[in-house]
Amino acid sequence: MGICDLQLAFTLYGAFLIPYCLMLILLGLPLFFLEFAFGQFASLGPISVWNISPLFKGIGYAMVILSWILVVYYQIVVAHCLYFLCASFTSRLPWTDCDPSWSSPNCMDASRANFTNITNPKAPSEDYYFNEVLKLSSGLEEFGTPSWSLTLCLLTCWIICALAVIKGVQSLGKVSYFTGIFPYIMLTILLIRSVLLPGAKDGVLYYLTPDFSRLKDPQVWADAATQIFFSLGCCNGGLITMSSYNKFKNNCCRDAVIFAIINCATSVYAGFVIFSNLGFMALTKNTTVAAVATSGPGLAFVVYPEAMTNMPLPSLWSVLFFIMMLTLGLGSQFSILETTLSGTEDELRRLGVVLTTKRKMFYRIVICFVDFLLGLPMVCAGGYYLFSICDSVISGYTPLVIALCETIVICYVYGLKQFRRDIEMMIDERPNWYWRICWLVFTPIICFLLIIAIFIYSTEFKEGNYTYPQWALIFRQILAAIPVLTIIAWFLYKYCKEGGYVLMKEFLKPVHEWGPAEKEYRTEFISMIKSNESLHRSRIYDIGPGNASTTMTHAISSSQMNFNLGGSLVSGLAVATGVMDDTKFFQSKLKVAEKLTEAHTKEVIKRAASNADFAPLDPNVALTTSQTALAAASSAVILNTLQKQIPENSAQTFTSIKLPEQIERGDDDDDDDDDNVDIVRVKQIAPSHQKHDSNDHHLQSTTPHCLQQSHYQEENHEVHFDKLNKIQRLIDKVKNSI
Repeated sequence: MGICDLQLAFTLYGAFLIPYCLMLILLGLPLFFLEFAFGQFASLGPISVWNISPLFKGIGYAMVILSWILVVYYQIVVAHCLYFLCASFTSRLPWTDCDPSWSSPNCMDASRANFTNITNPKAPSEDYYFNEVLKLSSGLEEFGTPSWSLTLCLLTCWIICALAVIKGVQSLGKVSYFTGIFPYIMLTILLIRSVLLPGAKDGVLYYLTPDFSRLKDPQVWADAATQIFFSLGCCNGGLITMSSYNKFKNNCCRDAVIFAIINCATSVYAGFVIFSNLGFMALTKNTTVAAVATSGPGLAFVVYPEAMTNMPLPSLWSVLFFIMMLTLGLGSQFSILETTLSGTEDELRRLGVVLTTKRKMFYRIVICFVDFLLGLPMVCAGGYYLFSICDSVISGYTPLVIALCETIVICYVYGLKQFRRDIEMMIDERPNWYWRICWLVFTPIICFLLIIAIFIYSTEFKEGNYTYPQWALIFRQILAAIPVLTIIAWFLYKYCKEGGYVLMKEFLKPVHEWGPAEKEYRTEFISMIKSNESLHRSRIYDIGPGNASTTMTHAISSSQMNFNLGGSLVSGLAVATGVMDDTKFFQSKLKVAEKLTEAHTKEVIKRAASNADFAPLDPNVALTTSQTALAAASSAVILNTLQKQIPENSAQTFTSIKLPEQIERGDDDDDDDDDNVDIVRVKQIAPSHQKHDSNDHHLQSTTPHCLQQSHYQEENHEVHFDKLNKIQRLIDKVKNSI
């Protein structure tokens, strides 16, 4: 658990408090606020929130995968807490004495305290945990079957989790009141009792005395960073999920700072409780604090149970302690589980799956049962070694890679300037210089350096004296790499599927769904985007045979929020329709143009037609008019590109191309959102011999994405009529196939 892992770091490194505080200031707190504001602004889950940049939606999938690994692994710790809680309801704690049924020859209890011939003595609580609770085997080679007692505890924990999240965040919020307050009450009671124990002073001094020589070890800094991530819940989607339920105007900056500081202060506060008892145990065994400090989960399940046996009313203190541990574990588990559930549910809705209340409840129960089955191998005799593998993945390089990608996308792709404006919408104040310099410089650089340090300075992965087989090490690397590979795989999938580099630039930008979920704030958001436009509101183009012209008046936004179709479509078509003597080269470019036109036009129309803020009441009308407008604009671009390169007597080639005579700009007074829409207006002033379709008159275009005209220096090359016919068919295909 988080508290236990933090104290382990203090035990091993002494000066851990220094890198821990620095990592909190430069890495943990900036990432915590970034994710907190990110989720609150969009009110979306950890996957859907990446509408901010569809090309990097894989980051959301990586977060959910990491959360899924964490939720299965973490529940094992909670099950152990429940086991110890049940075992504490006895008049005499079972780990007080060395029971022959589970103790080893090196077990040393009070009755054998004067035996000096025992080498490597073990506390009864240690033998009880490993031999009775875990029934630990010698390695993965002797994996065994699930322990019925731990299986029952694991099932009970999953039933509690299912009941807590079955109705979503509403039921989760009610449970959190207890799980959030009770641990602080218990910590205070235990601290008062612990500092009064003999030897407690030695433990506290050991806790606070730094060993500056260990600061040279890069692994100390990497451990501090991963512990910060684990403690604050960064990079696994939990913060994004929980903050998405906040009110839009909630002061997320204030809440993020307070919560992060309280969370880390709680860990430090718990350290005094832990190390006070370590000092007491060291005095009892006549040894040093370092000698009694145990690594891994033993800090909770070995050291503290041993300390309980030397207290008045040990069963009472043990019950209270493990109630605290259980509530801490369940509280964290609820939020992690909600992350995986909400993330997958959002994707199901996107795929068209209707999740009614009953279906949602059934789905959540099924997921909890699947997670229970996934956790069963970890309650086998060799399951502890699998548990350690998952622990190393959670605290390894994977969350650092996610943090690095997340920071780069939000601050450099979406733009820190726009992100700060978004935050200003919520809290009426822009983040100051501290946040800006951390997001732009310190956070990504520290993440990158720590990733390099982990790979360079990593040591052989072992569990005590047990060396993992090669296949287990490969499995560990694969498990750690899956979330990272998901980011890369999604990027390559979108890159290849959507038309390569030219279209990739468009998918770096937000889709139409991005922005506040509430209509009131969404309107304000769109108005803010429009107010930041720096280019002229309209441009006039002369297009057509001879002196004929087609006027295209449209709004052009320089904001990163605009989906600029023109840059990619026009440039792609310009290359494709450029007059080339090499027929094969032209054919290849023509295929590129076709793919660009179809894929990108479909994407823009899909965004426009499905957006409630931009589309008219009838979606079919939206689709038809968007197709017409975009096809007309595409035709105009092609004609403009080819016009000066064709002899005047070849103008009849174009007579079969139909353009809308007029696409008017229209605003619906009944819908305030229409005032925030940039609408294409195309007016055809064509020669008398050109044909028009009267059915295309006075159509509204609902797309907010506008075509921009690029300027080309035309060369006098001869254009073959077969090339023009191919372009003609391309235009018709765009108009008819979407």
